[in-house]
Amino acid sequence: MDEKPSAPGPETHCWRLLISGRVQGVGYRLSARHQARRLGVNGLARNLRDGTVEIIAEGALAALTELELWCRRGPPLADVTEVRTERLSERRGFMDFDVG
Repeated sequence: MDEKPSAPGPETHCWRLLISGRVQGVGYRLSARHQARRLGVNGLARNLRDGTVEIIAEGALAALTELELWCRRGPPLADVTEVRTERLSERRGFMDFDVG
């Protein structure tokens, strides 16, 4: 069962992840949403024109770290070649994890 998304708190961090490889057309974004919700992470996953997937994620540091580790594997049909992670200074105030 999926966990309910949580409202941003004082210990909420915001990360931007850019995932490269065969990550579009393989269920990556929907799988990322499932993982994020399981971890209590809010944010957004979307395809970019250059073939990468961008994830903006907000949550506890441990949950973001676990999400980043999952992103390096991805779903079964994905072939991840690189994950670039950027720590953002401003939170976006996401209330759920959406797929764009």
